[in-house]
Amino acid sequence: MYCLGIESTAHTFGCGVVSNKPSDGAICTVLSNESKMYKPVEGGIHPREAANHHANVAGDVVSAALERAGISAKDLDLVAFSQGPGLGPCLRTGATAARALALSLDIPIIGVNHCIAHLEIGRATTGCRDPVMLYTSGANTQVIAFAEGKYRVFGETLDVGIGNALDKFGRDLGIPFPAGPAIETMALKSKNYIPLPYCVKGMDVTFSGLMTAAFNLAEKNGIVFGTKPRQHENSLLNDLCYSLQETAFAALVEVTERAMAHTEKNEVLMAGGVARNRRLCEMAKIMAEARGAQCFVPPASLCTDNGAMIAWTGIVMHRSGVRMKLKDTQINQKFRTDDVEVKWRKNGNGGSI
Repeated sequence: MYCLGIESTAHTFGCGVVSNKPSDGAICTVLSNESKMYKPVEGGIHPREAANHHANVAGDVVSAALERAGISAKDLDLVAFSQGPGLGPCLRTGATAARALALSLDIPIIGVNHCIAHLEIGRATTGCRDPVMLYTSGANTQVIAFAEGKYRVFGETLDVGIGNALDKFGRDLGIPFPAGPAIETMALKSKNYIPLPYCVKGMDVTFSGLMTAAFNLAEKNGIVFGTKPRQHENSLLNDLCYSLQETAFAALVEVTERAMAHTEKNEVLMAGGVARNRRLCEMAKIMAEARGAQCFVPPASLCTDNGAMIAWTGIVMHRSGVRMKLKDTQINQKFRTDDVEVKWRKNGNGGSI
């Protein structure tokens, strides 16, 4: 089976082609994984501008994915797309492209929960079977695990996703979008921890107070003057980036460990764009090893938003008997992870049908 997956929840329009033979079971072969990212000139993501970007690049990205996969559109057996959660205009662009392909090729179409797709591509490519997933992206920050027939959210952010929090801090200091990689680089230059607000509420986390405190310290010490950032090497800025990462990541790892203890699972899976941060992965691995557990990190191209994860999840859903008509493919901006009945999981110990 060849499935083409379209990802368009936020700043990235991605298209991937994945193959799977009936005899292969859960073996996932990623044939292509192409993408183009919308980068705002200033400020954060504007949904309509991002959607216009996606509409402009969709044809080229789909063509590139098919070409790299070495197949034609007529070889496709299934089309999958991100149905949510995400930005409405962006989701609609991807859904429209997927419907057009499915109708023109007369093949099935399946809408995929974006968060679950991160987990399924991680399970398929890392060898983990039944993990607790620490999902850290721009808008989404969740701790997810399979329990009683569904993927349940055992903890999440109460305000802003960790990726958006880092981008907001970077934007206030004049760091170009996406700011996460630059903050990581500056953090590596320091080991001087500055106390910042640490906020864990039960199984949930918050980041707004942490970001505000870090920015106020930057402004107080002249890194930011009024609303104008000063672009220069500054040891205090390195200290703030280091402290911000250590504080936020410690909170994330804490709630992840608590979920592992509650569910009695011995695997943790990293997912989302912030999972590419080496320090976050290091902290998660230290925690896992202390518990006698394992930590799994997918390849970088499969951590960020991508079409291959949508294609693979479309395959496992289709093979489990999930079918959709066009009327079922409306987008859902607030598509909850635990709204999905996970028919393809045989049991809580892993495996896909």
